[in-house]
Amino acid sequence: MASAAPNFLFVMADQLAAPALPIYGKANVVAPHLQRLGDEGVVFENCYCNYPICGPSRASMHTGKRAFDIGMYDNASEFQGAVPTFAHYLRKLGYRVEMSGKMHFVGADQMHGYEARHTTEIYPANYAWTVDWSKGREFRPTNLTMAPVIESGPCIRSLQMDYDEEVAFNGVQAVYDLGRRADEKPFFLTVSFTQPHSPFVAPQKHWDLYDHDKIDLPAVPPFELDEMDHLSRNLHYCQGRHEFTVTDDHRRNARHGYYGMISYIDEKLGQLRDALESSGQAENTIIVFCADHGEMMGERGMWYKQHFFEWASRVPLIIHAPSRWNASRIKENTSLLDLMPTILDLADDGAFDSYAETPDGVSLRPSLEQPGSQGERPVPAEFAADGSTGPSRMIKLGRFKYMDLEGVDERLYDLEEDPNELSDLTSEPTHYETLENMRRHAQSLWDADEMRIKIRTSQKRRLAIHQATGGDPTYVNVVRHNDENRYVRNGSAADTKARARFPYVEPAQAAGGGE
Repeated sequence: MASAAPNFLFVMADQLAAPALPIYGKANVVAPHLQRLGDEGVVFENCYCNYPICGPSRASMHTGKRAFDIGMYDNASEFQGAVPTFAHYLRKLGYRVEMSGKMHFVGADQMHGYEARHTTEIYPANYAWTVDWSKGREFRPTNLTMAPVIESGPCIRSLQMDYDEEVAFNGVQAVYDLGRRADEKPFFLTVSFTQPHSPFVAPQKHWDLYDHDKIDLPAVPPFELDEMDHLSRNLHYCQGRHEFTVTDDHRRNARHGYYGMISYIDEKLGQLRDALESSGQAENTIIVFCADHGEMMGERGMWYKQHFFEWASRVPLIIHAPSRWNASRIKENTSLLDLMPTILDLADDGAFDSYAETPDGVSLRPSLEQPGSQGERPVPAEFAADGSTGPSRMIKLGRFKYMDLEGVDERLYDLEEDPNELSDLTSEPTHYETLENMRRHAQSLWDADEMRIKIRTSQKRRLAIHQATGGDPTYVNVVRHNDENRYVRNGSAADTKARARFPYVEPAQAAGGGE
């Protein structure tokens, strides 16, 4: 039944870089449903994740708090059930709050305010993937190397497809079920897909949407080791780039697969919109589309996420409600921290003031109603997960991006003049005041020495527990028989996905050489 308060359909993709989408300038990617959503909605051109890896980014987004402040350091950090999320607050406002798909919640609380989860989780919910700084930069909790890049290509079926078909089916069904509920409650439905996360294996149908010879190569070639910043060097070794040779053929295959996976997710978005429209709920439903982080896609010779460069940290954000706001594009910097206050502001018609603690983000409602009205503010990000050997932080303010990389290296970029982040300005006298201002913003987030101790203590605790228990209990949300053992549980994500690919492809072998 119709409700005065708006419904929400919150659609998430995994590892989807904003620069890879046509609404952000990538014209050769086939995504008509996302294009339509952006053409009709409000597109935030400079939205950043606050943590370039899955679990901490999603927990931060749900709570409106920076990841380190809630004890989220890597993909095996427990998301504490005592921290309220937008789902809790929405229930307080009378919403029915449900989810279909991935959220990478670790720990006993697998709901975090959601009243129903229609699928299991694709990844472990225990401490299996805890980072261990004592083992140095080559420690790989998930055994992620360059093999998924080299093995990229089309498939008939993959583990990601298995999961996302389940997510889409249950998401569409939830749209219909929520629409025919007897009560008058508005709903908030999260539908969260696992693609286009690596490996870059696209369904044949979506692979065939592209002319392989026209797939572009990375704009920025691989860096030599002595040209890399400290964190980039760490990732070079953590991801095994010194053990594999990645060629231009591999790069083109990976990008082809990635684009095909984007087209697959775009198709699923279309199915969800069809369900809203056919059930008569589209007019009163605000659609929010975003991703948890980006994907380097071979730029600078880098892959996956785990850094603050644009392809890894800038994410799509579209808010769609054409009956409420005119289509527009917002240039000011925003982040996923802003989603919770924005959602609650819209759900409560601007009146929500019942936070247990002040969120770190701000409501974007003023930008929706009057584009350009909010001005600039510092947008933060943090990192201490796979490939790190200490805590790092980033500040984006106006046209400038500053990185403090484990206290070893700094970088300052002017993204208007240098969108590919090639010219470090930290030693330029003309940018001294900008550098000092950015340093002050970054250092205000936390004390580096104290944070290093806190994170290492957390690692030791979780490693001790996992070594003793072997990952029992798994904690994963169980919906159907044998969910405890489906998808990726204690083992390596890369190896599990490779075994599930159909037809099977022989795994790439490390042979030295490097990019």
